[in-house]
Amino acid sequence: MPPLTAADLAALAGGTLHGDGSVRIAGVAALDRAGPADLSFLGNAKYLDEFRASRAGAVFVTRAHLEERGAPAVRIVVADPQRAMLAALQALYPAPPRPRGVEPTAIIEAGASLGADCYVGHHAVVGRNAKLGSRTVLMAGVVIGEGAELGEDCLLHPHVALYPGTVVGARVTLHAGVRLGVDGFGYVPGKDGHAKIPHVGRVVIADDVEIGANTTIDRGSVGDTTIGRGTKIDNLVQIGHNCRIGEHCFIMAQVGVSGSTHVEDGCILAGQAGLGGHLTVGRGARIGGQAGVMGDVPAGATYSGYPARPHQDAMRALSAMFRLAPIIRDLEELVERDRKE
Repeated sequence: MPPLTAADLAALAGGTLHGDGSVRIAGVAALDRAGPADLSFLGNAKYLDEFRASRAGAVFVTRAHLEERGAPAVRIVVADPQRAMLAALQALYPAPPRPRGVEPTAIIEAGASLGADCYVGHHAVVGRNAKLGSRTVLMAGVVIGEGAELGEDCLLHPHVALYPGTVVGARVTLHAGVRLGVDGFGYVPGKDGHAKIPHVGRVVIADDVEIGANTTIDRGSVGDTTIGRGTKIDNLVQIGHNCRIGEHCFIMAQVGVSGSTHVEDGCILAGQAGLGGHLTVGRGARIGGQAGVMGDVPAGATYSGYPARPHQDAMRALSAMFRLAPIIRDLEELVERDRKE
């Protein structure tokens, strides 16, 4: 696609152009790395220094920063610079057309069915009686287990593995190395060793979910492990057996959710948070980074710390702990002084 002008981008974002509309934009970059052919955005006043020194060809700004001194000269006023940037990215970097067909090294086993315009990449395997919806793409090395099902317009990046019986909805993106339907970590200890509990449930992924690289979701032991519509899961996340994750949740990198925990709709689990098993995180709750959740979390609450507790309580406890150091130092000085006297 040929470069767009600043005027084109203003029209695309529904913004108001200030400056030379003929400036040609070929890419996007952060304020401190942008050059004369790049578009950038100022979404937070903490980046004003970078904005003033930026060499960007054009910048999305809010009305509040239109008159800000310094470069760049071409500014496009929008209500939400980050959302405007999304529209610009889609225009400047259009998605390539999805491939179609079956590569000669792919394996399609007996009873498998492929919808219209699917693509099965090199060395990919579609197991017996598996079903692929129309326009679904399997990149190189993907393995779809026996009886697994995928909806329309899914994109599976290299080396994704769906264990038998896994169900995936429409418009789902699975990044490289995702594993769905792995046996959960369930054993019955005994004097002769640990007896493995058979896992006969499934993993069921709803529509419009995206799952990051090398994330693993365990199948249910009896019931299903489920991920709700529109939920976005980052890289390196572990979700245990029989978990239920609601709709439109955000789950960040390295989060671990233990078995049979229910995360309701609209929750945010920040990076490296760990959730114990058999818990409920209420609708719209937020869990801070590295929090250790050992009990239920009420709807709408924000919890942090280890063990996790209401965020304000956790911050007060942390502040009190940091105040202990000078108090202890003063006490030690008093004790030393008494000894000398």
